[in-house]
Amino acid sequence: MNLSSTRILTILGSSIALAFSANALAQQPITIKFSHVVADATPKGQGAIKFKEVAEKLLPGKVNVQVFPNSQLFGDAKELEAVLLGDVQFIAPSLSKFDRYTKKVQLFDLPFLFDDMAAVDRFQHSEHGKALLNSMTNRGLKGLAYWHNGMKQLATNKDKLTRPEDIKGLKFRIQASDVLEAQFRQLGANPQKLAFSEVYQALQTGVVDGQENTWSNMYSQKFHEVQKTIANTNHGVIDYMVVTNAKWWDGLPADIRTGLETAMQEATVFANNLAAELNERDRKRIIEADKAKVQELTKEDVAVWRKSMEPVWKKFEGPIGTDLIQAALKSNN
Repeated sequence: MNLSSTRILTILGSSIALAFSANALAQQPITIKFSHVVADATPKGQGAIKFKEVAEKLLPGKVNVQVFPNSQLFGDAKELEAVLLGDVQFIAPSLSKFDRYTKKVQLFDLPFLFDDMAAVDRFQHSEHGKALLNSMTNRGLKGLAYWHNGMKQLATNKDKLTRPEDIKGLKFRIQASDVLEAQFRQLGANPQKLAFSEVYQALQTGVVDGQENTWSNMYSQKFHEVQKTIANTNHGVIDYMVVTNAKWWDGLPADIRTGLETAMQEATVFANNLAAELNERDRKRIIEADKAKVQELTKEDVAVWRKSMEPVWKKFEGPIGTDLIQAALKSNN
């Protein structure tokens, strides 16, 4: 065999090897990292696991979903940046975290806007609710679903909590949110921004007098053991939005995107049903523990609270949009 023939065979061999390599690479599953900041046992944690199970079942060999709970990869402060940089593909932050990307999502922090979780659900499934999922695509974020945590209740270390005047002058822990800060200032209380992990000790030592949270959050963190009174106010909602990198999502093959959408729909139903079950279970557990007194509000009480919150709605209706607020109110019917 002459030198020219040997060279041709070498080139052909290299080309075949490269073709095999490219084909093998094309068949490699797409790795999808789902990062969140809570435990596996929570509705969000279970929702992420369900998403992994369904996605890998629907797309065998095409996707590999890795779930990272408990801030293993990124905490609250870094996870949005991480998804924008492509370091993770899915996150599910609290809705309060999105106000720097769109003020419209502040709607969910408005106090006494929704009567109950059924109303929240109706709004999120409405045309306006679905539109909010796409309200941040120009900032690189694509919303895929709303996941429930539950309705918020007010709690304090005082004996009475039925009317707005009962919290005047008290220090309340809040999430970082302009709306939540305005809510408590309007009531004459002093909002204090604290990390979730610091709340129990702050309540125990009197650094703050009260907090607002879901039944499941209060029970799992034992807040009811360091509070005297919990009012069944249902005054707000703590929900999450599952988001991904918009450019990454649009670049997926159509069959992969369709499969992931189906998996997300199934995981959403599962997580939201679980959230409802856990909140009802933990409300009963708190009552049975008999450490904090649970107070029910009358319709007249709720009307007074809602009336007192009107200036907060007015302050934020410009950035949020009057049309969105009206659509949310209609979901109560």
